[in-house]
Order: sequence, then structure tokens, then C-alpha cells
Amino acid sequence: MDEEYDVIVLGTGLKECVLSGLLAVKGKKILHLDRNSYYGAETASLNLTNLWAMFRPGVKVPEIYGHNRDWNIDLIPKFIMANGLLVKMLLHTKVTRYLEWKCCDASYVMQHTKGGMFSSAKTAIHKVPANDTEALKTPLMGLFEKKRARNLYIYLDKIDQADPKTWGDIDLNK
Repeated sequence: MDEEYDVIVLGTGLKECVLSGLLAVKGKKILHLDRNSYYGAETASLNLTNLWAMFRPGVKVPEIYGHNRDWNIDLIPKFIMANGLLVKMLLHTKVTRYLEWKCCDASYVMQHTKGGMFSSAKTAIHKVPANDTEALKTPLMGLFEKKRARNLYIYLDKIDQADPKTWGDIDLNK
């Protein structure tokens, strides 16, 4: 490599990628490097090969999972609010040409429960509640939290952003 760069960025985490994007928009020539064989540092989305290499080194990926390209597992889920500052920054850097935007049908979390005197340890996958009915049924929250989550969903369902009368005691402009 006999080239010259204005900036060398090490790592492919979110802040490094945003920095590279902003500098590129300003016309800087950037060399972006990472020690990993995948992109995204601790927030990467891994295919099966990279996932197994990270969490089960030396173990071959079982064939029952199918093709490597069919999987994209997020180490940390990435939800970007539609009108947030991060979205505006991504649009400014034009990185959106390389991103695929999708609406999420559901979100799930893994919860580990320690064993006790009368139960054994277990790990379970739970759907994150997305409406008032699911809020009451979820095992992720206690009784009081379930009721508060249900009330929040009911409140959000009744809001019309164009009509401040539907906002109740909350000013949505703040």
C-alpha cells in the first residue's frame, strides 16, 4: 500500500463508522481498518461462521442451520428511531445507500433465571411486548410494570400528533 490518507480510523464500531462517514463527506481520504474479520466491533451482525468462531472456537457450524448467508445475528440489536439524530447523521453521510431499512415485526430478548432452592437455572426467549394485551401477558415485568406498560400503549394508541387535545398532560414538542 503506497497511498496517502488524510485520516486512518482504527475499529469499525458505531462511533468510528460515523466519524469515517462524516470525514468522507468533507472530502477526506480515509483508511478504515479493523482487527476482526467482520464489520461492527462489539455491535456487529455476524453470519454463522463468525458467530461460531466467536462463541464456539474450533467447533464446526452444524449443517442443520443451513447456509451461512441465511443468517445475520446481531450481537446487540440495533433499533434506530425514525426521526432521531443518528438517522439524520446517516442520511448526511449517504451511508443509507448501503443500508437496508426494515420495519420490525417483533423484538425478542433472552432472559436467564438463576436456580434457587426449588427451581433450576434456565434461559428463555421472550417477545418484547408491543401492545397493551402483550404487556399484561409478558413474563418480563412484574405486576405494576405490566400495568404501567399497558397504560402507556393505550395512551400512545390514542395520540394524534396533529391534535394537542389528545396529548393529555404531556407536551409532545418537548
